[in-house]
Formats: sequence, C-alpha cells, structure tokens
Amino acid sequence: MSRSTSEEDLDDKGAPLIEHLAELRTRLIKSVLAFVVAMVACFTIATPIFNFLTAPLCSALADRGQDCDLIFISPQEGFFVAIKVSLLGGFMLAFPVIAAQLWRFVAPGLYRSEKNAFLPFLIASPFMFFLGASFAFYVVTPLAYNFFLGFQQFGAAGEVVDGVPGAAPLSVVFQGSAQEYLNLTIKFIVAFGMCFQLPVLLTLMGKAGLVSAVGLKAGRKWAIVGILTLAALVTPPDVITQVILFVVVYGLYEISIFLVARVEKKRREELRREGLLDEEDDEFFAEDADGQK
Repeated sequence: MSRSTSEEDLDDKGAPLIEHLAELRTRLIKSVLAFVVAMVACFTIATPIFNFLTAPLCSALADRGQDCDLIFISPQEGFFVAIKVSLLGGFMLAFPVIAAQLWRFVAPGLYRSEKNAFLPFLIASPFMFFLGASFAFYVVTPLAYNFFLGFQQFGAAGEVVDGVPGAAPLSVVFQGSAQEYLNLTIKFIVAFGMCFQLPVLLTLMGKAGLVSAVGLKAGRKWAIVGILTLAALVTPPDVITQVILFVVVYGLYEISIFLVARVEKKRREELRREGLLDEEDDEFFAEDADGQK
C-alpha cells in the first residue's frame, strides 16, 4: 500500500514538471520563430540597414572632404556583413516577442505582488538597452571615428622633392573593410546597451535583498576600479571613448544607489504598515543609511 502511494506521489510530482517543460518548449519555439522571421526580414533590407550604420563614419569622412567608401577584402565578406546586420536587427525586432514569451512563462508562478515588482524591470530593460545603444551610435561612435581618422596623412601627388619629380610625402588614408567597421560599431552598440542595464540589474537585486544602498556606497572604490577595467576591455584604445564610458557607467552606478535606497525605503514603509518593523529597527536602518552618505 505504501509502495503504491509513493509511486502515485512521484507521478503527481512528475506531471507538473512535464507540463512546465512542455510550456518552456512552446515559449522557446515561439521565441526562435520570431527571431528567425525578424532576421529574414532584416536580411532582405540588409543594405539600407548597413548604410544607416555607416552614418557616423560617412559624416566624419565628409568633414575631411573624403568619400565614404568601404571595401570587401574577401569574396565572402559581403555575405557575412549581411548576416551580422540581420542578426543584430533580428534580435532587436524580436526582443519584444521574446520578452513577452519569457513573461508568460514566468508570470503564472508569481504572486500578484511579485508580478507588480517584476514587470516594470522587464519593460525597463529593453528601454535602457535602446537608450544605451542610441547613445553609443549618436554620441560615442562619431567621436571615436573622428579620433581614429585624425591619424591620416596626405601627400600631394606629383610634388617635386629634392629635384625628384613625384617624390611626394607618404599618403596614409582610410580604406576601411566593411566587416571590420561593422564589428567595431556593433561592439560599441552592444557594450553601451549592456552597460545601461546596470540600474535595472542593481535595483532588481536591491528589491530581492541581494544588495543594499549602504553596501553600494561602501563599494564605490571597487566600482571605480571595475568600471575602468570594463572601459579598457570593451572600447578601443582611445582615451576619449574610455572616459565617456567611465563617466556614463559610474553615473548609472550612482543612479542605482539612489534607486536601491528608494526601494529599501518603500519596503520599510510596507513593513511598518504591516506592523513587522518596530521603532528600534526603523531607527537602526535610518541611522545606518545616514551614516554611509
């Protein structure tokens, strides 16, 4: 009797697991299909998308009186450029569908209060990514390419130097690979898009109790070291871009401290209303927060 009861319990436990796996498979299939459809759509207009992405470079070259010409250095480079453009565009177009499928998979297992807490972060995450990507494309990328193109040198063809006709100074001008340009531009966009997720991530961790405003304030010096290391890794070796990334990410870190403090204050108010936080604990948290400012 006990054996049959045990087997029934295992069957009952196994059934929800199978249902969850089936649900996960359905959501993954829909997400992949959305990504594939968006990628194919972007592949059909890969050339206009790539031309749009070259705007910062073309503007920097136009300021120097140069034509905006990129070259393919291998026969297959054009195909791979189109694929990379399609991957980037497809992911951005499909992200709302992917996020919706993630929400539909997670939401049934959450309480109403948890849904109200998690949903704003799910909405804020793509917004902050697009904000960071736009900042990289419209602000950082033009500055970086202006810096890089400043190392060109032009020689006047046909000059007579020391009585030798045509002995002109060396000309070193930009003739860029389309794939190399796209790789660098995507690196900028993705790096800044991910860095702009910092307030979302830290605020969510603060809401879960994994970090505190006091701890983030105390860890400022380590944050500075980490951000400087990140700036050196994800940006090209020019000081301007690294300084911009450091200033922006550290500013986001300070904003995260403010947001986590607001989350903690709201949590204390809720606990106070429910009678779960006495005056002594409330004064302790207030003094601790004031002492770390």
